[in-house]
Amino acid sequence: MDDAILTLSGVSRTFGDFTAVDDVSVQIREGSITGLIGPNGAGKSTLFNVVAGELSPTRGTVSLFGTDISRLPPDRRFAIGLGRTFQIPRPFARMSVLENVMLAPLEQTGETLLGAVFGRKRIREQEQTIRKRALEVLDFLTLRPVADQPAGKISGGQMKLLELARVLMGDPRLILLDEPAAGVNPALTEVLIEKIEELNRGGKTFLIIEHDMDFVMRHCDPVIAMAEGKVVFEGTSAQAQFNPILLDAYLGAPMDA
Repeated sequence: MDDAILTLSGVSRTFGDFTAVDDVSVQIREGSITGLIGPNGAGKSTLFNVVAGELSPTRGTVSLFGTDISRLPPDRRFAIGLGRTFQIPRPFARMSVLENVMLAPLEQTGETLLGAVFGRKRIREQEQTIRKRALEVLDFLTLRPVADQPAGKISGGQMKLLELARVLMGDPRLILLDEPAAGVNPALTEVLIEKIEELNRGGKTFLIIEHDMDFVMRHCDPVIAMAEGKVVFEGTSAQAQFNPILLDAYLGAPMDA
């Protein structure tokens, strides 16, 4: 696939005698919204963690933009254009929503000892730039009204949007979303879908774990399905709705297009 942004080649991840991800080889097309589905225990989250750098593959390679990143830590992957959200949001609960977003950019001058001592003017200028960008991101994701509220006091759906806001501060080309619709009320789910699709039209690529099959079938294409650590299906959402393996294991009756 010439336009692949992410390539997994023979990726496996074991924990002792247990194989959570078993010889997975897939490519994620640049500009796509790819859905990753499968039952609990299929290996989806482990695969996400291998791609994001939380775990290293036991075997195989992970390549981003044609470069092997299999051993890079998560912060270096974020720096080169790979962002991810978590199924359970992890904000700094006592800090404001705005402060949470402003913390996201890497290598801020004030984070180093010498920078904090000798770079006060630069710190102020950088903070102003980051604040402006953070407010723009919060505006985009409809979170500006809660910018000054403690992140631990906003709704679950707003926390999912905050997770995405923090990722967007790094301007990644590939974004991994772990169950973005889980626990989100329908109104905020629609906002989230609208923003994902708008970002996608702007050039962002998405790989999304999601158990909501209506979400996947209506908004993801292609679809990848896993079971027992292996990929058991790759194809379009239309093909997925009539695939015998998926119908039996996950989907039930065919869904409306």
